[in-house]
Amino acid sequence: MNEAARSERPSGKDDVQRMLIDTELEHLPPELRWREWMGRVEAVIFAASEPVPREVLARVVGRRCNLELIIDDIRAELAGRPYELVSVAGGWQHRTKKVFGDVIHAAFGRQGGKSEKELSQSEALVLMCIAYFQPITRGELSSFFGKEVSRDLIGVLRAQELIASGPRSPQPGAPYTYVTTKNFLSQFGLDTLRQLPDFEALEDAGLLSKESLLAGDIMPHFAGGQEDVA
Repeated sequence: MNEAARSERPSGKDDVQRMLIDTELEHLPPELRWREWMGRVEAVIFAASEPVPREVLARVVGRRCNLELIIDDIRAELAGRPYELVSVAGGWQHRTKKVFGDVIHAAFGRQGGKSEKELSQSEALVLMCIAYFQPITRGELSSFFGKEVSRDLIGVLRAQELIASGPRSPQPGAPYTYVTTKNFLSQFGLDTLRQLPDFEALEDAGLLSKESLLAGDIMPHFAGGQEDVA
């Protein structure tokens, strides 16, 4: 195991929390210390209902612990398991491997035991436009599609925590804009918005255009189904 790498650690509240447990584990030989750190990191991620960011994991390991190497070792041990650690929404999360998606759908139904409503084509189209053009107002969305985007449709996306209110627009009346959320990243298996396919590149390649959006010809990945099952 490589413990040579160092990581910067915050002070203050995190230092107080770290005093509650022995994070340095200096009494253990290096191999056992590393194994204990691995166990702690995996336990925290396993217990969480959402992706766990670096600053949370840093509370349970020593200052000399390199979290990237810890994650790599955990992933290596999970290679033969039906689930894995994924980097998503600015953190790490346990997720069932995609190859088992059909099995889980057969056991629990289309949503894999989750209560989220599958998006309609219209909802998926609006969500995609918000993802690419955020922050964007409802009026701008309506202009884009050439017809009104209803408050009810926006409400569906908000209820699933896929979008949230963004900054006020400088337009007359200062309407609210809409932006995507961390839950959007999590649901679509993205770590950051930079992982969205480049819209201009898709247009240049003839794979996507405003006309195809309006016709409902969108990428299957944004059609409302979720390939990853948490």
